Amino acid sequence: MGARVLIIAGSDSGGGAGIQADIKTVTMLGGHAMTAITAITAQNTVGVQAVHPVPTDMVLAQIDSVVRDIGVDAVKIGMIGSARTALAVAERLAELPGVPVVFDPVMISTSGARLADEATIAAFERLMDRATVITPNLPELEALGHDPQEIVAAHRCAVLVKGGHGTGPEVVDTLYSADPEDPPQIEWRDPKIDTENDHGTGCTLASAIACGLACEWDLPEAVSRARRFVRIAMREAEGLGRGHGPMAQQAVRLDLNMSFFEPMLNQVTVPAKDLAASERFYRLLGLRQVVRASPRYARFETEGGATFSIATDEAYTAPVVYFECGDLDVTVAYLQQQGFRFEQEPRDEKWGWREARLRDPAGNAIRLYQAGEMRRFPPWRIEDDA
Repeated sequence: MGARVLIIAGSDSGGGAGIQADIKTVTMLGGHAMTAITAITAQNTVGVQAVHPVPTDMVLAQIDSVVRDIGVDAVKIGMIGSARTALAVAERLAELPGVPVVFDPVMISTSGARLADEATIAAFERLMDRATVITPNLPELEALGHDPQEIVAAHRCAVLVKGGHGTGPEVVDTLYSADPEDPPQIEWRDPKIDTENDHGTGCTLASAIACGLACEWDLPEAVSRARRFVRIAMREAEGLGRGHGPMAQQAVRLDLNMSFFEPMLNQVTVPAKDLAASERFYRLLGLRQVVRASPRYARFETEGGATFSIATDEAYTAPVVYFECGDLDVTVAYLQQQGFRFEQEPRDEKWGWREARLRDPAGNAIRLYQAGEMRRFPPWRIEDDA
């Protein structure tokens, strides 16, 4: 059964952020999205033109309706609408012990519109008491008026500080843990993606983390997977509108395996003798080339998100099938307990994949691996210009 994620947030008429981004994210990650809409907004890529808060009683009625019937594996909170709603939602969430809660303290939209008044921000304290993790960006952290470690100590929730507003060529996100079994701080660094199609990044990240927690990934792994989802959605964005355009959550396909043990088939490599001739053949067949390392290797994307490679290396004398695992090391350890023998145990490769190698009973080469963003979007990705 897919993860049941309750989203408590506002509606974005432009489809870039809010409830719309949340539903797309949960759906693409294999979950079932349920909603309690806190506000209706008229907005697009250039700004927010109007906001209409939903009455608190109606927000609670939506929560009660889905909880009592369908059930909830995780909760994501975004734009909360009013201080009264924030306090009432915090009280309701106290009735869901053990359900992880991801709270994105939305205060200002990407276009700069203010989405929470001072009273609502003050009421965030109660929501933080119930949260598993909060995900403020740098301006939101400043508005909360706390050092991250102080929030952890005061509310016993983790804090993921998003560094997208920081200067420099890298995005640095830092998780301050509330779990004594995790490191007190975990940092992720990635090159900034040069794009204005970043509307809804915070909503998408928080919903993706909620999906991971609902699937029983630990918090650091849920954050790591959510960050990859956001980055791929940003890279796939179509450039809609005249301002900060929406991302393309719907284009993140076969990139993140949310299962611990069920492998995902998303890559095959076949041998080639003449790389240029094979490149031309597969391009004419309709595949989109994304990597060229002439005269040795080329990779293509297929419709739906799978990739296909050709290689002239002597090591490739027959097709090699790649299955991406949710957790490669756990999968390999389990298979070894079942008697599987590996030619290569999990190892980080220079092309950015973590990979293990084995053969099936007929001698076919099988690769179990994890690549995430590196499969379709390595730094050496090329544009399909032919």
